[in-house]
Amino acid sequence: MSKVSVLVVDDASFIRDLVKKCLRNYFPGIKIEDAVNGKKAQSILMRETFDLVLCDWEMPEMSGLELLTWCREQAHLKAMPFVMVTSRGDKENVVQAIQAGVSGYVSKPFTNEQLLNKVKQALHKVGRLDALIASAPTKVSSAFGNDSLSALTGGKPEATRASPVAAAVATPSKGLLNNPPVQAPAAAPTGSRGQGQLRLSSGSQQCVIKALSIKEALLVVRRGEILPQVLESAVLDLEQGENAEVARLNGYLHAIVAYEPKPDSDWLQLTFRFIDQDAQKLDYISRLIARGTAQKHFVPGA
Repeated sequence: MSKVSVLVVDDASFIRDLVKKCLRNYFPGIKIEDAVNGKKAQSILMRETFDLVLCDWEMPEMSGLELLTWCREQAHLKAMPFVMVTSRGDKENVVQAIQAGVSGYVSKPFTNEQLLNKVKQALHKVGRLDALIASAPTKVSSAFGNDSLSALTGGKPEATRASPVAAAVATPSKGLLNNPPVQAPAAAPTGSRGQGQLRLSSGSQQCVIKALSIKEALLVVRRGEILPQVLESAVLDLEQGENAEVARLNGYLHAIVAYEPKPDSDWLQLTFRFIDQDAQKLDYISRLIARGTAQKHFVPGA
């Protein structure tokens, strides 16, 4: 039985590495190639055959949606499983992807379990799941939560994810709209740049934007039962301007410290490093910095 082959497409090397490591940890025999954007992926797909494509949406030169549309126009790629791995979870985006022929959808940030389930579902539909399982070790650790990638993506054993605090934070966006807006701590510095929403694999929460640069954002969040982790993948949702333009910025938590100088601090300060190379997003961040203000309203994520 031939090896299962997967093409991972994302302009952020950090995300490509997370996806590849996750697949190789659980299916050591799997064959993986990657591409930095849709154009590069297109050239690879013209000369090689793959069982599955895992693709980002927002990329320079050719987006994930454009690549998907092109694939469905090719006779030999019409039935190939194509899964979007993206921070674009709005209903209209999901509908767009479905109409273009997407096989599945994984929202950033994701856990090992979420990614692996989508991969297995997509391969099951084309009869390649048995080949994938055959590439796995005879003994696989349970709960997908005991390896280094779980730490990077914030994955937790089921019992932890099901805690009351996690369940409240992970309420669907409709419920999040009814949550009271986050209030900055009493000791918050003056001149903060507004509010945003930080999406982690354990759930979503509002954050105060303390500082913003082209490379990173300094965020203040309320401390919860489940603490965020250094190197955890995350998405920062921001809204700006009269037209309420929204940017979903992919990144990771570079540093985490107590905001207040005491061990029981109710607030945490997070350094959120951006990983997007998309020119539009970089331009968006530059405009936010130039305006001297970030989001004024809470943006519910999908």
